[in-house]
Amino acid sequence: MLSVMEVKKKLPNDFIENLYSLHSPLVADKILAGMAEKRNTTLRVNTLKYNILDLMRYFREINIKFERVPFYENALILKNATEKDVQKLDIYENGYIYLQSLSSMVPPLVLGAKENEEVLDMASAPGSKTTQISAMMNNTGHIFANELDKIRCERLKFNLENQGATNVEVINGRGESLGNKYPEKFDKVLLDTPCSGEGRFIAEIPSTYRNWSERTVKDLAKLQKKLIKSGYNALKPNGIMVYSTCTLNLEENENILSWALENLNLKMLDIDINIKSAIKGDNTDTFKDIDKAIKILPTREMEGFFVAKLKKVV
Repeated sequence: MLSVMEVKKKLPNDFIENLYSLHSPLVADKILAGMAEKRNTTLRVNTLKYNILDLMRYFREINIKFERVPFYENALILKNATEKDVQKLDIYENGYIYLQSLSSMVPPLVLGAKENEEVLDMASAPGSKTTQISAMMNNTGHIFANELDKIRCERLKFNLENQGATNVEVINGRGESLGNKYPEKFDKVLLDTPCSGEGRFIAEIPSTYRNWSERTVKDLAKLQKKLIKSGYNALKPNGIMVYSTCTLNLEENENILSWALENLNLKMLDIDINIKSAIKGDNTDTFKDIDKAIKILPTREMEGFFVAKLKKVV
């Protein structure tokens, strides 16, 4: 495992400078330590086809060691199996389980979609969160799953079919236009937005950070404002939106919330989920409740993530 100093030498200088300007040295060092090695394999059971007790029994039979996840009863951390090992299993092939990072499971849990609701997943491929939401809704109601890229759309459709998620309709279009196309249609909106991916950096895997730049962060922030406005317009009065990214900077997280609170009729809500590696979002001079958002710091078990819960007030 690399030291924090070794991680600093490998990651982009601008990223390191931004990290230490935003956080205390203690927190910044902790984040870099979480980027020093590969993460454990994590997955969730697909409750449309299987259950956690049978899954744990099966893993014990084939000598796969695991840990339960305190904040999510249907997820496991594997201790002695890689993703490739899991992909050889029949239960993977048949859609009984879904390989997914623990942090990626948090936004659907925060969204809390209920049976028979209308839900919009604005940037849904490859379908990790969409299939999780479908299972949480027990295949009732209706989910619109949007994806811009046609190839990723096909991957999304495959995963939906494999997981038995039959309450999902796939849309191939621009997320920015959804609010005008479906005004005030949805009870819940998930905007797990395209982002710069800082929370996924692993120092010894250059492909995880090769395309990062400050310019990319700024360009993405412009897109994120358009997407959150579109999601707001698609939301019913008093509906709930979850905004999430797998990145750590202010521009794509707190600053987007600040802009949204200033320009849209949105209210920050508390997130009732206890994650050991999470810290509060940073308040601004204008908005003191952005600390209701959570920033999950990267660890061996979890990617870095940012999650906020918002209500459309009228």
